[in-house]
Amino acid sequence: MIKNKSVAVVLPAYNASKTLEATYSEIPFDVVDLVILVDDASNDDTQDVARMIGIEYIVTNEVNKGYGGNQKACYATALELDADIIIMVHSDYQYTPKLITAMASLIAEDLYPVVLGSRILGNGAIRGGMPVYKYIANRLLTAFQNICTGAKLSEYHTGYRAFSSEVIRNLPLEQNSDNFIFDNQMLSQILLKNYAIGEVTCPTKYFPEASSIKLMPSIVYGLGVVRVSLLHAWKRLSSGNKTEEGSD
Repeated sequence: MIKNKSVAVVLPAYNASKTLEATYSEIPFDVVDLVILVDDASNDDTQDVARMIGIEYIVTNEVNKGYGGNQKACYATALELDADIIIMVHSDYQYTPKLITAMASLIAEDLYPVVLGSRILGNGAIRGGMPVYKYIANRLLTAFQNICTGAKLSEYHTGYRAFSSEVIRNLPLEQNSDNFIFDNQMLSQILLKNYAIGEVTCPTKYFPEASSIKLMPSIVYGLGVVRVSLLHAWKRLSSGNKTEEGSD
């Protein structure tokens, strides 16, 4: 707990039995009050490992809901348990939970209501093994997204994210996709509501057991990012026009 704020870590999981314990072992429990694992109908013994290492809150999706659908369950559960700060960490150990304290503190101190762990700040992505084609695509898409949103984020594609509960409650998350584009739709909603976003440098690790989008799904994801970005730009323009009309 930080400044009397309840901190929950949500772990969306799918076939994470080989990496879950390593991820869990780095969670700073002097800060974190709740750990919630949502298992998206895994085919392995993810839930057995979760129980063995002591995760108290385990939610089971009877059918696979997809990456976005699983996150919806993560955030809904955290709100039901009255968390003040909600931090999503992937259970595949690609991101270190050791940054949780820093990310939660930025929110608890009212500096930012949203904090992202950026693989791009500090040039850690390539050193961590990110494939070159993914790095280039990340940079190109991020540049395009910053133009469309008017923001200046270093990347939009990290899965390491922290939110105040107020932000989560005020986002229409159920309207979002159940697939990978959920992350970008969520950031678009956050920016359209004028919530400030902070970023911290985050090392990353790419290894066989870590989950990663394959080439064809990556292409579909990239096209989805372009669509979300253009829609965001249109909403910004429409909002600006309404403001100007109202001020005449």
